Amino acid sequence: MRLVQLGEVALPDTPRAMVLGRAAERRAARFASARDRDEFVAGRIALRRFAAELLAVDPSRLTPDYSCPQCGPGQDHGRPGFMLDGGPAPLVLSASRASGWVLLAGVVHPAEGLRLGVDLEAVSRVGFEGFDDVALTAGERRLIDAAPEEERDAQRARLWAQKEAWLKMTGDGLRLDPTAVDVVNRPGIQDLGAVGGRPLPDGLVAALALG
Repeated sequence: MRLVQLGEVALPDTPRAMVLGRAAERRAARFASARDRDEFVAGRIALRRFAAELLAVDPSRLTPDYSCPQCGPGQDHGRPGFMLDGGPAPLVLSASRASGWVLLAGVVHPAEGLRLGVDLEAVSRVGFEGFDDVALTAGERRLIDAAPEEERDAQRARLWAQKEAWLKMTGDGLRLDPTAVDVVNRPGIQDLGAVGGRPLPDGLVAALALG
């Protein structure tokens, strides 16, 4: 079963230390901005609840277990996962936050080796001078140049969301130069114009990568 969910970031009443895990709690304490910290905490709590809903279990049975391809398990970053009653939960998960919203995706009882990545982007964040030079391939820049000027930022954001989703799926993240990854017509990536039958909020774009 695969499910994608979009929701507004909101802090619940549950004490965060009870659900974040030690690694994420330490990361939360390092945020200089209270708003950024609260959005990080709320997103992590939302993902735990989402995983519990997919598995039809109480969230208290899930313990965060994030793993980074470079740093190993037990991290505050990397590929999200959970332990269920002491063993790995049968899930692959991905999450992304932007502009006060959180996008969550998961597959229950995935086939062996299945990978997942999802990304949510604000169009307003990609229109700065020099973005294309550091984020896009030559082929992607040609696609932008061919679009009407008023549509170019939205197209940039869609390409970037696809690229981020792909790099999350592969586990490479931004350790890999994004200008070396062309996502135009790449199999396994899809735009998410709507989630749960509802259009995305204005100014946001999203993508899902599965492979």
